[in-house]
Amino acid sequence: MVNKYSIAALLLLGGISSAYAQGQDLTRVKHKEVGEKGMPTLIQFRLEGKSYQMSEARKALAEQLELTADDQFQSAKIETDPMGFVHEKFEQYYKGIRVEHAAYTVHARQGTVESMSGSFERVQNVKTAPALNEQAALQRALRFVGGKKYMWEDAGEEATLKEHENNPRASYKPEGELVIVTNTQAEPGSPEFGQPTLAWKFNIYSQQPVSRAYIYVDAETGDIVAKDAIIKHAAATGTFATRYSGTKTGATESINGSYRLRELTRGSGIETYNCRKGNSYTTAVDFTDLDNSWTEYANANLDNAALDAHYGAQSTYDYFKNIHARNSYNNAGAKIKSYVHFDDTPGDGKGYENAYWNGSVMTYGDGYTRFDPLTSLDVAAHEIGHAICSSTANLTYSYESGALNEGFSDIWGAAVEYYKDPNKATWLIGEDIDKVRPSLRSMSNPNAESQPDTYKGTYWYAGSGDNGGVHTNSGVLNHWFYRLVVGGSGTNDIGSSFSVTGIGIDAAAKIAYRTESVYLTASSNYAAARTYSIQSATDLYGAGSAQVIATTNAWYAVGVGAAYSGGTTPPPTTGVTYCASNGTNNAYEWIDLVNLGTINRTSAKETGGYYNGTALSTSVAAGSSQTIRFSAGFASTAYTEYWKVYIDWNKDGDFIDAGETVVSGTSASAATLSATFTVPTTARSGSTRMRVSLSDAAQTSCSSFTYGEVEDYTINVTGGAALTSNVVASSNVSSSATLGSDNLVGTEVGIYPNPATDVLRVTLPNNASAVSVQVADMQGRSIKGTQLTSNGELNVTHLAKGMYMLSVSDGQKTFRQRFVKQ
Repeated sequence: MVNKYSIAALLLLGGISSAYAQGQDLTRVKHKEVGEKGMPTLIQFRLEGKSYQMSEARKALAEQLELTADDQFQSAKIETDPMGFVHEKFEQYYKGIRVEHAAYTVHARQGTVESMSGSFERVQNVKTAPALNEQAALQRALRFVGGKKYMWEDAGEEATLKEHENNPRASYKPEGELVIVTNTQAEPGSPEFGQPTLAWKFNIYSQQPVSRAYIYVDAETGDIVAKDAIIKHAAATGTFATRYSGTKTGATESINGSYRLRELTRGSGIETYNCRKGNSYTTAVDFTDLDNSWTEYANANLDNAALDAHYGAQSTYDYFKNIHARNSYNNAGAKIKSYVHFDDTPGDGKGYENAYWNGSVMTYGDGYTRFDPLTSLDVAAHEIGHAICSSTANLTYSYESGALNEGFSDIWGAAVEYYKDPNKATWLIGEDIDKVRPSLRSMSNPNAESQPDTYKGTYWYAGSGDNGGVHTNSGVLNHWFYRLVVGGSGTNDIGSSFSVTGIGIDAAAKIAYRTESVYLTASSNYAAARTYSIQSATDLYGAGSAQVIATTNAWYAVGVGAAYSGGTTPPPTTGVTYCASNGTNNAYEWIDLVNLGTINRTSAKETGGYYNGTALSTSVAAGSSQTIRFSAGFASTAYTEYWKVYIDWNKDGDFIDAGETVVSGTSASAATLSATFTVPTTARSGSTRMRVSLSDAAQTSCSSFTYGEVEDYTINVTGGAALTSNVVASSNVSSSATLGSDNLVGTEVGIYPNPATDVLRVTLPNNASAVSVQVADMQGRSIKGTQLTSNGELNVTHLAKGMYMLSVSDGQKTFRQRFVKQ
């Protein structure tokens, strides 16, 4: 039985606690965030004057959390991050018994404590002597799990565990630990629900049916009071003909004239094994190949799925090592083992439709009705993401903390997939393996797969199934990350109008990683995730930075907390309210490019047919000539579209004054169009609004039409009229440019063949020479390794199938044209 740390350590901490529990020292506090239970989740300290030193970490905890003689904190881990912060994590105890999921971390730099964060449980009047002994409690837990066979009943698995742990005493057989845990199994609304409870904790691993979870048994009544799932659900170089990612290279091991899927170049190694459609890890064997060219694995047995698992594990390791300086999932070089062709019920003729991290190794089924083998790159990264979570925040797998656990794994699935192959569908999870739906989950549009994109909005799950809806309510975190990366605007399910300026996937992933690895605790909820991600963005990029603003506004977009209200929040463009305008259906045509000065935005379809880009701006001088470029995206056929560009020169909140329609006309071209206009000399100085409208029928500046889109941006006029002028004199206003005039022409670059398979031939107008070339996907992400030869040929063999935007410059003008790689 395991239930207490050393008496000496706990007595020492108890003495410190009682000495300092005189009340909070508020003179040191700069800012404090309080959670839903009224306890501080984040405390930031003043760095001037009297400050806590790292040697006073326990004193800081005792004073700021107002500990009593019954409360203790035991130091559990100390880490130093690349930014120079030292993080000391403390676990909470009550009368010598550990409080499950309660921990606090002290964050210091150069010896001075800058903040502390975590989850503190105010425990009072809880009995600490169990009425139920360990064995009786274990029987209650086993009855609750209902396994037919357990891992400790398999001698082979027991031997494998001892070898894996390098510990002859290691066993899957559960040992009870007395803890205090919050009761989450009682009926919501009952007196027992949410209350701290003395319980026996068991790690129970069922082999048939497969499950592994921490089970908590009330030490007085024998009731199950909590469950925390561990299984969440869901030196040679070889050439891998993977099932889902094409031909890749990966590290293997040469042995006895053959090669196997093992390697020691990453941490303690990465190894991939064949369960041979069984449910035993012990009897699993190596995948081998004679020449290290793994092409024959595309067979009826679906063995090429193993190549994806091995490649996925290597890719995930590389991503975290190279991007986040993390050495394997435990940051200590732990070996990553993957088991492919796993089947929980061998011989039934059905493949196992799941993949999971079991607390030690990766396990992949072959799928059956819903799925193909579950070894795609994003799924592998997702599952290893669970291992990372267990070594960092260790988010409890139930309700909101469980939804965060799932959401972070989806974030890492997307991030690793983009890191290794940006041509894949970054924002879809499991799109390669799903035989029934487009994907398991969509981060860009969670509603498409019956997930909420807004906290407690449409599809929010309020029941107790699926551990409190962990696979459903994770959509909120998924969509927060998507908004943080790409930005966007609209109105969410709770009626909040939002606008987010995206910061890109690299910065967003760094914020997410720091949130999970530094600040979140086991019991964190969505409110805590918001608080800690904003703090992470502040740590990384500074207070009031664009990244902090975006992080805050992305949470507002998904219904968690308020929009950013301080520092450099993008202001309204004019201080006036503009009419609404949008397309109600953009499935067939949409605006995919707007370029004027420093505004240069390529995009796909916008939610609700409208994009609020007023956070993006460019400056134009009164009297100057300006050229705006724009283009339409089409799902298939290029229709005749009506284009309108409006600029509110006199800043009166509308676009109806003379000269405020600066572009008007029609075009059926998918090429980049351009128009030149003159800024009126009487235009008012300062920020005003530009509206770009695309419709399949004639529109006005305030139309809500069926097919098309509308996008708004900010124009900053310099050298114009003072605000005392009421209107812009019509004689000084430029006439609008129209299609068919010399001002609006299709700047179409010649490309053929289109679609292309290997080589794309490019010609510029007037046979001009190309100075630079860029290829981007339809989300605006630049594709590396594209180069135009002297005879105008572009090699596109390395591109995945899909549509791309080609941008070619002759040194004076940039020409854009879409093409398809087939």
